[in-house]
Amino acid sequence: MELEVYKQDGSKSGEKVTLAPEIFEIKPNDHAIYQAIRSIQANQRQGTHKVKPRNEVRGGGKKPFKQKKTGRARAGTTRSPLWIGGGSIFGPTPHDYVVKLPAKVRVLARKSALSYKAQGNSIVVVEDFTFEGPKTKAMASVLKALALAGKKTLLLTGKTDIAMFKSGRNIPTLNVREADKASTFEILNNQVLLIQKSAVEVLQNSLKN
Repeated sequence: MELEVYKQDGSKSGEKVTLAPEIFEIKPNDHAIYQAIRSIQANQRQGTHKVKPRNEVRGGGKKPFKQKKTGRARAGTTRSPLWIGGGSIFGPTPHDYVVKLPAKVRVLARKSALSYKAQGNSIVVVEDFTFEGPKTKAMASVLKALALAGKKTLLLTGKTDIAMFKSGRNIPTLNVREADKASTFEILNNQVLLIQKSAVEVLQNSLKN
């Protein structure tokens, strides 16, 4: 598959890039995508939920009333789960939600996501560009020139570029990521995949078996 390379002003540069068919033209594996997204979302959970069982609630050391002849049910502590202010029964405790996947499944999921984008003509390749410093207005102008203003877009760069990241972080519809670090969820959770020319090779190298 060949795609036209666009300039920052939205015009065609006259160059074309070839997308590897073994990455962008495979039959998408929906189950691999499901597993990858489930893993990504599960791994983001902190798992810090916590309640106090009866042995952690303060107080209740003294027997509240005598055992017999009160007409009430016997009680040994005011911190019983049956009492107001008592501990909780079977409440949540901190634990890990991490779901691990084999590397081959993660790679297959990313390839499947990219193939879906390619099938939907949702990939745009742009020439390499950067800014001297954070320039949100300049970034917005590039998106407007490429007819991507208002569209949820994932911009993939060939390398870490702080200026590009800071220029895009105040645009609600734009996410900026390094090409080799974009997850399956990030690829699918955007309408358009905007890839810098140098990032195409970086992306393809990161997905080679």
